[in-house]
Amino acid sequence: MPTRRQALQIGGLATLGLALPELIVADERHASPRRQKQARSCILFFMEGGPAHIDLWDPKPSAPREIRGKYNPISTAIPGLQISERIPRWAPIMKHLSLVRSVTHNIVDHNASSYYTVTGQPPLRAGQLIRRPSRDNFPPIGAVLAHLKPTGQPLPDFVHIPQRMFNCGSFIPGQLGGFLGFPFDPFITGDPSSEHFQVPGLQRQPNLSTQRLDQRRDLLSRIRRGGPLDSLPVATEFQGQYQRAYDLITSSQARRAFQLDDEPRQVRSRYGALANGNNSGKLGHLGSSLLLARRLIEAGVRLVTVWAGRQVFDTHRGHYAELDKVIGPPLDRAFSALVEDLAERGLLDETLVVAMGEFGRTPRLGQITSSAGATADGRDHWARCYSVLLGGGPVPAGQLFGASDTLGAYPASHPVTPGDIAATIYQALGVNHQIRLRDPLNRPHTLAAGNPITSLLGG
Repeated sequence: MPTRRQALQIGGLATLGLALPELIVADERHASPRRQKQARSCILFFMEGGPAHIDLWDPKPSAPREIRGKYNPISTAIPGLQISERIPRWAPIMKHLSLVRSVTHNIVDHNASSYYTVTGQPPLRAGQLIRRPSRDNFPPIGAVLAHLKPTGQPLPDFVHIPQRMFNCGSFIPGQLGGFLGFPFDPFITGDPSSEHFQVPGLQRQPNLSTQRLDQRRDLLSRIRRGGPLDSLPVATEFQGQYQRAYDLITSSQARRAFQLDDEPRQVRSRYGALANGNNSGKLGHLGSSLLLARRLIEAGVRLVTVWAGRQVFDTHRGHYAELDKVIGPPLDRAFSALVEDLAERGLLDETLVVAMGEFGRTPRLGQITSSAGATADGRDHWARCYSVLLGGGPVPAGQLFGASDTLGAYPASHPVTPGDIAATIYQALGVNHQIRLRDPLNRPHTLAAGNPITSLLGG
């Protein structure tokens, strides 16, 4: 089935051109005030590859060196809550966020775990792990929101930055609309940090006026009207896509939303979005990608996913060299800038922000859990316990939920699954996670195979 980008180009449009084991509720002097009951939109920052929770958000200073690693813990804006010195700019923004340190499952395959994380559904079909995209797959959260809560505006409801991610000979499943169909695939922007960035399919052909565009659209409509295929469901789907594509390429609002150059230099510098980067598996794009996500949310997009880059967090070898030089600086700068920027603009009250990966990394350096292995200075895949961060919308700020054990290996309290995290995201966005979607075989599925974490929703 065609993607949204392809739909812009087919047919007539082609010619148109805290360190405590239990839940901590922060003192009101330190945490942000309680927010509204539901968020309007969501930015989902997905750190595929598996970020190392011990070296970032769940330090273990009392553990042996081969577990605690090289970084020291630092204090944050929330008394008693410590994070790693590798991300010092995150310390003040923790007053806006809640940290879950007890996420757990048992799948260490990147593709299957990513699918589980972004759909909230176990990645199994006929007893086999779901490792590849398929139109039979369950749709990701963004596609479900576009289906259940469309905005009706020219901008897409579900946007994916920067590109579809690929691993082990396949695109990672869970990025497209699944059984909801191609109309609910995300709009894929391309890399906003690239030189002369232009959104694919958004530019008209040179010298094509709005009048000529309307004439061609009218001609296409008259040619297709009453044709033998018009009554087919797929024809209705394509007509809807044609209309959405037309609205998008003729919308000045859409063009403005994608124009990063309209941002003051000071703002772009704050995100680290001035230098041109690329998405060759590193984080050079991150500042531009998160800044674009903020602009799109501000313009009314329902959900934006920002994928970090192909397996950039997958540090089997040279773990600390990667964290020091490749991962840490842009992660520290760009995400902290996003949270601060949203808060200063008053957008955090209505925007849910989520930062998560498909799993964490092994507690012990050199510990081997996958076929990729790990060198003495690497950490392998670890899904038994890791961390997720949420903030904004109804999420009370400055909370710590759950805890890992003394080694960061297993939950010590309040274990939750990716299905629970997905259910929490849905609930925070005003969507009942128990709503049922029907797949092509008419089988009903609840939106997430889990339950909301009510204490993270002000309950």
